[in-house]
Amino acid sequence: MSPGLIRALLITDPLIIIATIVLGIINLAVSLFDEGGRKQVAIAQFWSKVLIKIAGVRLTIEGLEKIDPNGSYVFVANHVSYMDTPIVLGHIPNFRFLAKKSLFSVPFLGYHLKRAGHLAVPRENPREALKTMAEAGKIIRERGISVLIFPEGGRSLDGLKPFKEGAAYIAINGGVPVVPVALQGTLAVLPMHSLNVRPGKVVMRIGDPIPTAHLTPKDRGKLTLEMHDRVAELLGEVPAQVAKSL
Repeated sequence: MSPGLIRALLITDPLIIIATIVLGIINLAVSLFDEGGRKQVAIAQFWSKVLIKIAGVRLTIEGLEKIDPNGSYVFVANHVSYMDTPIVLGHIPNFRFLAKKSLFSVPFLGYHLKRAGHLAVPRENPREALKTMAEAGKIIRERGISVLIFPEGGRSLDGLKPFKEGAAYIAINGGVPVVPVALQGTLAVLPMHSLNVRPGKVVMRIGDPIPTAHLTPKDRGKLTLEMHDRVAELLGEVPAQVAKSL
């Protein structure tokens, strides 16, 4: 058994579990009187920073100054590890998740998701999902919040996958900018199918916001391609539209 695995099993993982339980209980208590969800989001952000510290992650953030802390955005990021979520959650202000509707039925978790203002998406019903995404755009604009979406639809180990159009659809319906985000190094910290959290260096790069106020839902395909290429550039990959011309 390697020293790193021993450290993870005896120190890192137990500390993460303890922090999650303690802050989860606090969050649940706060949810009783925090109907807007802002205090719950703040606690979740604190939990993320604690988790990152315990894991020994050396985080570098580039481009955070491009974001208005009081603005509304749709953040789109690549996804390779479960560590992606706490990295983004801990350092991007006031955003909510689009979560599977089934999660809202899970005891305790579902209650928190509802009270914190996260948005449920019924993935098993495409027509209802489309309606939900249209409403999500209006909600984030009216409530002055942001959402994070991993538009690849799942974790990817072999480069950036094509993006699904949901993020573009939400941003256009809300008239809010899309912000590309690139995450590098999270897979080494928490590999796929592993609970062995390891120290390591992670970089989060935030690109220039892409305005959508002038777009209509018919433009979502074009916007989706632009989002994909912006994230690819931040990752140092060849954008899809450039690759086609080679």
